[in-house]
Amino acid sequence: MIPTSVTLVEVGPRDGLQNEAQPVSAAQKVELVQRLQAAGCREIEVTSFVSPKWVPQMADNAEVMAGIRRQSGVRYSVLTPNMKGLEAALPTRPDEIVVFGAATEAFSQRNINCSIADSIERFRPVVAAAHAAGIKVRGAVSCALGCPYQGEVSADEVERVVRLLKDIGVDHCGIADTIGVGTPRRAQAALERALKHYPLAEVSGHFHDTYGQALANIYASLELGLHVFDTSIAGLGGCPYAKGATGNVATEDVVFMLHGMGIATGIDLDLLVDAGGYISDALGRPPVSRVGKTLLAKRRQAAAAA
Repeated sequence: MIPTSVTLVEVGPRDGLQNEAQPVSAAQKVELVQRLQAAGCREIEVTSFVSPKWVPQMADNAEVMAGIRRQSGVRYSVLTPNMKGLEAALPTRPDEIVVFGAATEAFSQRNINCSIADSIERFRPVVAAAHAAGIKVRGAVSCALGCPYQGEVSADEVERVVRLLKDIGVDHCGIADTIGVGTPRRAQAALERALKHYPLAEVSGHFHDTYGQALANIYASLELGLHVFDTSIAGLGGCPYAKGATGNVATEDVVFMLHGMGIATGIDLDLLVDAGGYISDALGRPPVSRVGKTLLAKRRQAAAAA
């Protein structure tokens, strides 16, 4: 069942940068998006429309969306957790919006101060309004493989949220290992519950690499036929629940693995490494991506020897 091609949803500009304490300018964010699409990324999560009080890094959302030179065939998505966010996002012409619900009551209460059921009701008008504007809605089940407050998360708990997202009309369901504790069989178990309610093309995996399991979980997902995954350039995005730990799986590492398996992505790895090097330099640190660090080091060696 392993697919011959895979679509990667590049979440670095939004999910990767949102927790960075060091400010990244709108111009740098726009340049990152330009480099990503030049490398062949066709699904890019650009920014989020949330209160700048809570996520100051995304306060320039409209400026970034306006600065992008849009390419045909590229889908630009934004996170809009409520109607206020959607209303602010609509004038910037996103191709897709993103909402997310937690798999556990503990995380929902601690993260957004309401129950899972209440969070879904907040999304209901957002989904309806997005559809009325002709915009696709992508949903995610966060903490699907483990919760920082509850611990273990059952497949039944995951399926409950999948059903709720489906009931309000969410078009696509992502299974997210927000704290990176999932292992391959647990990843498959959660994904199988999502596949009971959504077609294969509308289920994706979002794996953090906190415990070094992300590539293994992606491979396990490929065994189910899954062919859409979220990844983050240069491994941007820490895990706020495990201080000092890595967050999103690095796009470069995933592309290297997939190409090594003969699976097409449509992405140029060299240009992708360039993009990772660019944003890492802007942040003043090396990429988290192992592939990115290795290939950049090889380039430096070759340049020194020339």
